[in-house]
Amino acid sequence: MAKNFHEIRDPIHVFVRLDSHERKVLDSCPFQRMRHIHQLALTYLLYPGATHKRFEHSLGVMELASRAFDVVTSPANLTDEIRQLIPQIGSNDELHYWRRVIRMAALCHDIGHLPFSHAAEKELLPNGWNHERLTREIICSNEMKSFWNSITPPLRHDDIVKLAIGPEKAKGMEFSDWETILSEIIVGDAFGVDRMDYLLRDSHHIGVAYGKFDHYRLIDTLRILPAPPSGEEEGSKEPALGVEEGGIHSAEALMLARYFMFSQVYFHPVRRIYDIHLMDFLKMWLKSGSFSTDLRQHMKMTDNEVTAGILEEALDPNKAGHEHAQRIVGREHFKVIYQRNPNDVRVNPEAGQAVYNALKEKFEDRYFRHDRYAQKGSAPDFPVLLRDKQIVSSLAESETLKSVPIVSVDYVFCDRKIFDEADNWLKKHREEIIQPKKEEDSNGQN
Repeated sequence: MAKNFHEIRDPIHVFVRLDSHERKVLDSCPFQRMRHIHQLALTYLLYPGATHKRFEHSLGVMELASRAFDVVTSPANLTDEIRQLIPQIGSNDELHYWRRVIRMAALCHDIGHLPFSHAAEKELLPNGWNHERLTREIICSNEMKSFWNSITPPLRHDDIVKLAIGPEKAKGMEFSDWETILSEIIVGDAFGVDRMDYLLRDSHHIGVAYGKFDHYRLIDTLRILPAPPSGEEEGSKEPALGVEEGGIHSAEALMLARYFMFSQVYFHPVRRIYDIHLMDFLKMWLKSGSFSTDLRQHMKMTDNEVTAGILEEALDPNKAGHEHAQRIVGREHFKVIYQRNPNDVRVNPEAGQAVYNALKEKFEDRYFRHDRYAQKGSAPDFPVLLRDKQIVSSLAESETLKSVPIVSVDYVFCDRKIFDEADNWLKKHREEIIQPKKEEDSNGQN
């Protein structure tokens, strides 16, 4: 007799359980493609254990999403006010439907990723396209609709899209408060289980402790709460995902884990330069210099095809992408010649750009690459339910959350061939280079 429920072993969550409908989605071509998309691009060249894929991450996100859903919709964790604000939460049929939707959305939230994940997305897709838009197109494709329609009751593909990519990326789609909260469970800045799983999973495979935090405690204390009073007349009644007071330290640990993983792993300079070399290679190797947004072509392109192309062109000096491919295969990556320095930034916030421009002017463009990133936004503000039943802002309750540093990097990389010469020159002229340029007055005089 066929099994209706299935178990998959997982190094993070021990078991991931799924039903036969979810198993069919897992066995589909779009989902199986993720077996061949590395979670962390070429990071395995720096951390050899980082060979895990989007496939198992997506299973983990589904497992955590349903755990979080069960906690926040448990009758013991709901107030009369929330039941009034969100009528769906009082209907067993609605909860059954939306639990299926959130699991499918979590399973498919990364289904549109390009080869090597984020490494080349920004510059190698047409304007207006990103992996979230590809995810939306795949979820709404005829192949996937056949799965959604085979379930009783059928799942609306737009509902799956909304929860999988969230309000910010789901352009042109209207979200109810309920749909916004459910999307926050998957992709939210504060408690998104996408983030929870990748921090735990990446930390495990890389072999570092930075990404670990008490996700069990955090999920168990998640609550749907009204917004805290703002000091104005009534304040907003719009519900949001928050935590009980007992979970605030786990929430702090999540934010700190994110900061440490970004600063110590994701923005490690060697990892960043491999992403840059990969992007340079893909611009030369791909037809028209970009990825196709045609879904049939998208399904055919994985890390495997790109890796084969890298190896082929690395071995043939006559190939257009040979130089960039050889940097990856031969581990001949550019080295850091300059990185963000607080003293320099005080003198000139654009010190990294100034150094990059000066080096290009003195030598040649092709010997240098510039990589700059500054984290957008600030610490997330979410409601916290205190033991006396008052609701306050997380930023008012936690000094730690307000103090989590912003991730900011500014690297200039140099070709090893001229590194010593360029480094010596930079040491001699650095103080002069980083000085801000004086603005010319209207008469053209300094």
